[in-house]
Amino acid sequence: MPEPTKDDVDALVGPATPHFAFQLRARVRALIRELPEGHPVRVYGEEQMELLERLGFSTSKAEEGPLEPSTRPGWETLPSHAPASSPLPKNR
Repeated sequence: MPEPTKDDVDALVGPATPHFAFQLRARVRALIRELPEGHPVRVYGEEQMELLERLGFSTSKAEEGPLEPSTRPGWETLPSHAPASSPLPKNR
């Protein structure tokens, strides 16, 4: 197999959703496993694995646009809403 590239990592992570975040994290781990420590693609892959970890405990990967304020009426009835930048606690 040819050496993995950042494009290969992006192909796995790009369409990620919370439902499949942990499965995709495992695929990225397998993709970069043979690369030496400090290799740019391995470092990038590890960063993307961290994003997937957060995504697994959130409801959206969206990083653009405003988030709904938690002061919105009825917000307390949506306790699982959390973007990947601020995921829910892991013990939920």
